[in-house]
Amino acid sequence: MDLVAQWLSDLRSTFNDEPRVANVRVGVFYTAVLLSSGEAGVAFTPRDLNDTVCCPKTAAAAPPAGRLIGAPAWDVAQYALAHGPLKRAVGIATLNALSNAAINRCGPAGGEFYDGVDALDAAQVGPEDRVVMVGAFIPFIKALKGRVAGLAVVDKHRDALKPDEQALWVAPQQAQEVLSRASVVIMSGSTLVEGGADGLIDACPGARRRVMAGPTTPLWARPFFRRGISVLGGIRILDPRGILTIAGEGGSGYFFETVAAKVCIVDPSVTGLRCSGEQPVPTP
Repeated sequence: MDLVAQWLSDLRSTFNDEPRVANVRVGVFYTAVLLSSGEAGVAFTPRDLNDTVCCPKTAAAAPPAGRLIGAPAWDVAQYALAHGPLKRAVGIATLNALSNAAINRCGPAGGEFYDGVDALDAAQVGPEDRVVMVGAFIPFIKALKGRVAGLAVVDKHRDALKPDEQALWVAPQQAQEVLSRASVVIMSGSTLVEGGADGLIDACPGARRRVMAGPTTPLWARPFFRRGISVLGGIRILDPRGILTIAGEGGSGYFFETVAAKVCIVDPSVTGLRCSGEQPVPTP
């Protein structure tokens, strides 16, 4: 069972509510889903679409526009397992919304929550580490460049890096090679939408830290910790309706100061993994 399927199964076995989808926005950068219970979730909107929906032949690859609002949320969450990337984005955003609802009702599924803490700080990267990023986290690159033993950035788009960072770029075809030598791996939550998260985890058996970061990253920690991820750096949504508006109007990930805030979850079973000078925040 792959990681997304484990997440869905674990969440469904714990959280028995049956909310419906109240609203959906498929924005240029992020997809957002609002539940009838009031919680929202977001996911990266894929932009490299090989199956553009312009005729009946390809329409099945997209979410059923016009029929999502009012649908049972668990049914829409199944799209996270679909082949079409737009369907997966809607499904992952729905799973994130359901995860937030479950945390509000049942408490977190393992892990210690740290409000306002960056995933990179929680990972406790040292100067001796060989770091591989899957996805160009620009603030992380700036923080680590020249301060670790090795730094590589796997990304489909080389132009995501600045001219003085081009030497860090690694094509996705060479990802397994650099991941096999990494001591710290930081992967984007968007890999859950684009596919390949399981392969990335399997490619770095020697890594002492595996981090998933970005607004798509789930807060339902248990299945991710079981799979070997030790730090989840996502967002806590402060204004569910506001985040739908921003996503629908083409907003990117830079909405932390208005409708969402950073939150980091660490696996307490990993020796020495704790946010320095921080105390975990209480959760329901």
